[in-house]
Amino acid sequence: MSAAGKSVVIIGGGPGGYEAALVAAQLGAGVTVVERSGVGGAAVLTDCVPSKALIATADFMDRFTAAERIGVHFDGAGVPQDQGVTAHIPHVNRRIMNLAQAQSRDISERLESAGVDVVQGAGRLLGPGRVEVVEGVGEVESGEEPSPHKEDRREASGSRVLEGDLVLIATGARPRIMDTAVPDGERILTWQHIWDLAELPEHLIVIGSGVTGAELAHAYLGLGCAVTLISSRDRVLPGEDADAANVVEEVFRRRGMTVLNRSRAGGVRREGDSVVVTLEDGREVRGSHALLAVGSLPNTTDMGLEEAGIRLAPSGHIEVDRVSRTSLPGVYAAGDCTGVLPLASVAAMQGRIAVAHALGDAVAPLSLRRVSSNIFTDPEIATVGVSQADIDEGRVDARGVMLPLTKNPRAKMQNVQDGFVKLFAKTGSSTIVGGVVVGPRASELIFPIALAVANRLNVDQFAATYTVYPSLSGSLSEAARQLHEIAD
Repeated sequence: MSAAGKSVVIIGGGPGGYEAALVAAQLGAGVTVVERSGVGGAAVLTDCVPSKALIATADFMDRFTAAERIGVHFDGAGVPQDQGVTAHIPHVNRRIMNLAQAQSRDISERLESAGVDVVQGAGRLLGPGRVEVVEGVGEVESGEEPSPHKEDRREASGSRVLEGDLVLIATGARPRIMDTAVPDGERILTWQHIWDLAELPEHLIVIGSGVTGAELAHAYLGLGCAVTLISSRDRVLPGEDADAANVVEEVFRRRGMTVLNRSRAGGVRREGDSVVVTLEDGREVRGSHALLAVGSLPNTTDMGLEEAGIRLAPSGHIEVDRVSRTSLPGVYAAGDCTGVLPLASVAAMQGRIAVAHALGDAVAPLSLRRVSSNIFTDPEIATVGVSQADIDEGRVDARGVMLPLTKNPRAKMQNVQDGFVKLFAKTGSSTIVGGVVVGPRASELIFPIALAVANRLNVDQFAATYTVYPSLSGSLSEAARQLHEIAD
């Protein structure tokens, strides 16, 4: 089908916005993207891409520490655990920011080649099909290097109104701030501030043990920092598979991280060149820096949404249905501002679904059961579909099997000491409905399971597919064979 003659206005240039723009342009619509900070949004400029690049740096350093265990030695080095490898954080951060900018430019070039018009500024919804754009917001001073993670530094240069047959809101989210722990960008930080660090923290206190907290705690531990992770729950990563979370927490502790479970932070104060985190039970934790990782808030304020008739959840998230429609006809929303599932892949899918639905193309509603996700700790945790909790609590009638990677021959060759694969199949039909992978490159190894879930393969079909020997994927095939035995 063709959407020629239709116009689309997208507020936000992150994954939800730019992926929607590309689909709309492909369908023949005229598309304008309004973005205040830089194409790619927080996912590319300050969050997902930079944090994973930081983790990749830490993992690269860990290879030197692990080298002795596989018989590789560095002549002239000191103790086995110290091969003289250090992280120069200004250089590390400069590379990461350059990488983020390069990714942003690549996306901009794709949009330009597709005929998408990108306007720098802040968008405000005036009503169905009408968006006011305050232009110039987010630009940097003349001659200054781009630094999209800093606050806006220029006043608006003017405003205009854009009209479209479809409006998509994809404004993302920002770090949640505690009233008793106000960031100063120097010692008390959010994940948007860490790219300006001039020196590696001597002792980093990470507040929050969800995905962001666990990933960044892992990264800075690997870079050589002393790290204390404060978790208000019984374990780190409380929303993840319990077996997987326990493996990661054990690895954290074994590598020297201090993990304080059932410890809720009450506030953070700065004392000169150090910080003091006060816990609600009265204890104090002292360090050189504190990193707040206590969730995020949707970027939905001061946008005229409720005034225009869009229904918001008490949390401030935009309420949408499975094709991303809001309560206002002609207005859709995608990504972290909706609170559906805070993943870049989900934001992109929501955006693609929204424009396809609005422009009359064939589309299937969003299915979260097919979403695969990954936590980039070491080992990584990847999941898709039904969880162990779904089975244990009776929500899904399925059975599972778990195989440790330490029994896998390829894992032994690679000196893999931690990790496992889990596979879940429906009782009766043996259809694969979910899985968990904990190990190196779990983000890649989850894909075959995701394909099986999406295409409703059963364990026999999965097990009958050849795998390379030796390979980590062989454990997936073995798990499927064991589930067949259970079914019999």
